[in-house]
Amino acid sequence: MTVKPLLDRVVVKLVEVEETTASGIILAASAQEKPQVAEVIAVGPGGIVDGKEVQMYVKVGDKVITSKYSGTEVKLNKEEFTIVKQSDILAIVED
Repeated sequence: MTVKPLLDRVVVKLVEVEETTASGIILAASAQEKPQVAEVIAVGPGGIVDGKEVQMYVKVGDKVITSKYSGTEVKLNKEEFTIVKQSDILAIVED
């Protein structure tokens, strides 16, 4: 099953970040805050949203930082994804 977002929507998958404390203890995912770094899985075509032309600036494979409480979480094929508006993406992470 594939997900094809509409208009200015973007499908992202949160990136698992293993965090280590200053003393070297690795924190379990359950002990951490929800990560805000995600990988773009699918991008909508853009178009007219609320009477304004929306151009898409992200592409599949980009690593992005999203707003903390944005989007709708969905589960497909036992994997969890979040669908956000492009305006909820705060930055593209470049290596």
